[in-house]
Amino acid sequence: MKPVRVLLADDHTLVRAGLRKLLESIVGMEVVGECGDGLELLALAETLQPDLVLMDIAMPGLNGLEATARVLKQWPQTRVLILSMHQNEEYVRQALRHGAVAYLLKDAAPMELELAIQAVLQGGTYLSPAVSKGVLSDYVQRLRGEDPGADVLTPRQREVLQLIAEGHSSKEVARRLDLSVKTVETHRSLLMKQLDIHEVTGLVRYAMRLGLLS
Repeated sequence: MKPVRVLLADDHTLVRAGLRKLLESIVGMEVVGECGDGLELLALAETLQPDLVLMDIAMPGLNGLEATARVLKQWPQTRVLILSMHQNEEYVRQALRHGAVAYLLKDAAPMELELAIQAVLQGGTYLSPAVSKGVLSDYVQRLRGEDPGADVLTPRQREVLQLIAEGHSSKEVARRLDLSVKTVETHRSLLMKQLDIHEVTGLVRYAMRLGLLS
């Protein structure tokens, strides 16, 4: 059988090193690449075409939730397993909403990671037992009928929101997203008007509530 091609995305080098060593000890796993931010992940995914992505949520530039949605839009056959320190139910729900098929806490035992990988490769879903027990059933029952805050924003607006909330200036946001400063300023103004939020601290709180940053 062909090995399962795995791509690691986490902004902590030591975490990636530990995951690589653990994955390479599992029969049938091949780590084909690793990266520290979501934008780099998208470029690597296009080149490497991984079967499985192990994704952190809190990454600079483009967080793991947005990166998950983009990867799956482009390569729907890829399976995304979120590895996070956040036990908050909203993070779990947002991860599932963006298309992740597993959510594993970083303090989980190594055996649990192997179980999660086995589950998702067999077409299933896996949630750490430590996360809220009602998350999955709540997701199934409410997802289609909800009008969550994240859905009122376009992917580009969420990108701009994250970068603003991370403290980047309009000039820095423009450089990172290959936009003009004027376009970024327009996005900022429209975001504040659309969300009825008129200060950056309010945008930061909103971004945290959506899981765009921790």
